[in-house]
Amino acid sequence: MADGMEQERLAAAVAKNRKVVLRGYIERVPREDDMELVDGGAVELRVPEGVGGGPTVLVKNLYLSCDPYMRGRMQDFIHGSYIPPFKPGSPIEGFGVGRVVHSTHPGFGAGDVVAGMTGWEDYSLITEPEQLRKIEPSDIPLSYHLGLLGMPGFTAYVGFYEICSPKKGEFVFISAASGAVGQIVGQLAKMHGCYVVGSAGSNQKVELLKEKFGFHAAFNYKEEPDLTAALKRYFPEGIDIYFENVGGPMLDAVLLNMRTHGRIAVCGMVSQLGVTSHVGIHNLFSLISKRIDMKGFIQSDYHHLFPQFVDDITKHYRDGKIVYVEDLSVGLESGPAAFVGLFSGRNVGKQVVCVSED
Repeated sequence: MADGMEQERLAAAVAKNRKVVLRGYIERVPREDDMELVDGGAVELRVPEGVGGGPTVLVKNLYLSCDPYMRGRMQDFIHGSYIPPFKPGSPIEGFGVGRVVHSTHPGFGAGDVVAGMTGWEDYSLITEPEQLRKIEPSDIPLSYHLGLLGMPGFTAYVGFYEICSPKKGEFVFISAASGAVGQIVGQLAKMHGCYVVGSAGSNQKVELLKEKFGFHAAFNYKEEPDLTAALKRYFPEGIDIYFENVGGPMLDAVLLNMRTHGRIAVCGMVSQLGVTSHVGIHNLFSLISKRIDMKGFIQSDYHHLFPQFVDDITKHYRDGKIVYVEDLSVGLESGPAAFVGLFSGRNVGKQVVCVSED
């Protein structure tokens, strides 16, 4: 009887649904006015009959993740990303954490907290609920499931252990090291017994790398007129592992400082996003002369390792071996500015948008 009454209540309930939509495709660094907060009208707080052609879940979005890969989805398919582009006029999408309001899927019920791909809006209908994962109640903040225990954390875990094949005592360099991925790579490397140096774009972030995350050394790349000389100074014996997040001149300088049989995990190249004239790499011969393994990767190719990742990182976090920093922006309306800030280094740590806390 109680369940029937609850269903009747939901059938009559509606809520306002705001949306952040893409106004049109771009070919440059994103600007706030490329996105628009619109009134999506009222939404019934239940799954409409017949929607999606199968089990569907309606979630109230709590936290949204800002990630650099989303930039590629703002271009049309001809130029686009490794996943389909956004649709102009429709809500942009990304990883999110939400609370289930109503579900026709037997694996999810009202009140469950889930993580997965969702729209940038107050409420989203998830027509592929198999991509959702349920978050059990714990002492870990819900927003951390978008970073430390989400895609960025898994990217760090896979990239370091599966691509870099680290050995104790090796020399590790991480660019964009204070970001969502880099901060975790550095701490994993240090736990593994490696010597760890990171670069970042401000003195505040450099101090964060050394004081908060425990990197052995760090430097502000904007204050280094000669990146090759800077890396030689920090790595007089050379670099064994480079975790690549930047590309461009940084990659060129790293290649000259790599050791024989070094490994480069290509995670991202944020310096090359939205530029009209790409900077060429001149030192690729080092790949041959030093027998360097350089490999790009996408975390979703290693999904079979996700349960192990969650267990390992949760234990490290609870044991105090990993700390985590996020930059929390409050309100759906703050989403465009928070996302755009990624490309100027405005964020300190993992950028998250809090849509609602209940």
